[in-house]
Amino acid sequence: MSPSLSRSLLAAAAAATLLVTAQPAGAVGHGPLITVPPDKIVIELATVNGSGCREGTAEVAVAPDNTAFTVTYSEYLAQVGPGAPPTAFRKNCQLNLRVHVPSGFTYAILQADYRGFAFLQPGAWGQEKANYYFQGMSQTFQRTHQFNGPLNDNWQSSDRTEYADLVWAPCGEKRNFNINTELRVNAGTSGPQTATSFMAMDSTDAGVSTLYHLAWQVCPRP
Repeated sequence: MSPSLSRSLLAAAAAATLLVTAQPAGAVGHGPLITVPPDKIVIELATVNGSGCREGTAEVAVAPDNTAFTVTYSEYLAQVGPGAPPTAFRKNCQLNLRVHVPSGFTYAILQADYRGFAFLQPGAWGQEKANYYFQGMSQTFQRTHQFNGPLNDNWQSSDRTEYADLVWAPCGEKRNFNINTELRVNAGTSGPQTATSFMAMDSTDAGVSTLYHLAWQVCPRP
């Protein structure tokens, strides 16, 4: 195994951080400026499921001001190649979020920024996919980003939604918000029996975060 690949595998096992924070809609250049609710926002991680975040490999920490939280992963890595299990080419993680919204406000996900590390042989490719939806609602949106080998570096992708197309949480109702992410690696023409390729939801600099920007809207009076 080459030194660069060894370094990459060690980096892939490091913790990745998921950061959710409330920001004005105008902060990322979409739509009119909406003021964040003055009361504290409380975000709880209700459940974590998936092959990329099995029990005991994801930890949650809530920020002291209740406006953000982190989820630290230790095994979110998809790979193909010698010694890799047949199912390792695809990993996923579903986060079920309980967001306590101040009275009179509703929210939507305006933008999500993902980062990670990938080692892809020439001819191989990897994908990062995310799907977002509110519990009990049929409205959903999904984004997929593909990365082609050769690649031995950090990767980054952003999911942006136009303001007019945002899916808002129903006013006055308690519905959890679900984020389902997926990493997938395909050997392509690289020779899966002799060449290892992988994609991880973290990076070599250990300063990585996935950032979810929240748009806010005042609910109409009943």
